[in-house]
Amino acid sequence: MNRPRADEEEYWHSSKCRAFTFDDEDDELCQLKESKRAVNSLRDIVDDEEDELEKVSWSGEPVGSISWSIKETASSSSTSPEGRDSSLQKGSSSNAALPKQVSSYSLSSLFKGRNKLPSLQSLSDALSDTGVKNYAPELRRPKAEYKDYSSDWSPKDTVRRMQRGKVCSLERFRSLQDKLVLLDEAVAGHDGNVITAVLIFLKRTLRREILFRELEVRQVALCHLIHFLKETGEQKMLLDLLRFLDRTEEVALSQYREHLNIQDVEKKREFLKGCIGLPFSPEDISHIQDHYTLLERQIIIEANDRRLETAGQSEIFQKYPRKASILNMPLVTTLFYSCFYHYTEAEGTFSSPTNLKKTFKIPDKQYVLTALAARAKLRAWEDVDALFTTKNWLGYTKKKAPIGFHRVVEILQRNNAPVQVLQEYVRLVEDVETRLNLATKYKCHDVVIDTYRDLKDRIQLMAYKCKVERGSAEEEKINSILNNTQIRWKN
Repeated sequence: MNRPRADEEEYWHSSKCRAFTFDDEDDELCQLKESKRAVNSLRDIVDDEEDELEKVSWSGEPVGSISWSIKETASSSSTSPEGRDSSLQKGSSSNAALPKQVSSYSLSSLFKGRNKLPSLQSLSDALSDTGVKNYAPELRRPKAEYKDYSSDWSPKDTVRRMQRGKVCSLERFRSLQDKLVLLDEAVAGHDGNVITAVLIFLKRTLRREILFRELEVRQVALCHLIHFLKETGEQKMLLDLLRFLDRTEEVALSQYREHLNIQDVEKKREFLKGCIGLPFSPEDISHIQDHYTLLERQIIIEANDRRLETAGQSEIFQKYPRKASILNMPLVTTLFYSCFYHYTEAEGTFSSPTNLKKTFKIPDKQYVLTALAARAKLRAWEDVDALFTTKNWLGYTKKKAPIGFHRVVEILQRNNAPVQVLQEYVRLVEDVETRLNLATKYKCHDVVIDTYRDLKDRIQLMAYKCKVERGSAEEEKINSILNNTQIRWKN
């Protein structure tokens, strides 16, 4: 179907996909120029509106006011001449004498990112400028924070704030009465850290006589101060305080503790000798005397043993070299050392174990326990046997252990004693159940077999037969006992 020519041209020109014409490029160029003109006119409108707005500085003051002009004059020395705008603002009647200056940081420039003048800096560059930084006002803190630095707090409020961990200055409490009220409030708060903090303040600001006199009637605070002085090692002030309180025994003990800081042995001995005359209690004075005597004895033993060890004149020192010095060692360690190296020495020598026992009144249990450990470590089983052997008035010998033979067995086993030695002392355990447990634990078969035979327990003996090796001497002994018709078994 053929269309008229006019309809055909209208069809082609009305389609969304128009055909190419040479006029299209001119139309788009015209539209682009019109859009550019509209944008430029819009910028002029915005600039005109900006001039009409009242400009405000960072501190909230109108630009052009007297205070603002003074600040601008002060900052002019640090800013460059190119960064100033010489145009005048529209002034009001109140400040007509002082023409308003155009600030280089207008409100619109903040949103545009650049100032009107091309030579001015951007906002980020301007804020990094040192001159602007110096005169930019700081942000105000909340009013509640300013109370932390207030000096109007009462003693009670100050203590409460210290309990919450707030920083509080105590320097405002200058009079003695205010300081004592502060201390009483701290004690009433039952917070040891606060009490100690207040005491440190009082110790620094009060004379010792006044502080000691006031603390004498405040026992809680007094105890805190004494503990604080002991922890910090302020020995001189601690002694002065104890003397003021007339605590003579505590003064003596505090002086005695100073020996811990003396490293030289000779100086420590002289110091302990001087401590004997201090006003100790009768019980404490005996301990001080023993301490001095022990150190004096250790110095003599150490010098003699070092000479023997160096000269190589003693066999035991060559076989078992000393691992450490005996100086400043406890009494039990000194006794073990004497039992290990000087067990056979006569009682008249300073290094004799029996001399140490007699001099320092060591109990029998402690002496036997220490001597047993020393001789068992040397595997001197004859000395161990002699340690527990006693004679009665008829001349009969008997084994007796003040520590109990079950403990003797445990010490011997820790020192790898042979089974024959263990069996001898396991038999001496009086309690049957304990004896069976120890004999079974340490495989003392003869003790177990003899115990079941004495108990006439056939069933237990037959059960234990299964635990020994077949064909061993223990199995033959069990069979011999089971076949014995003279034993009247209970089961």
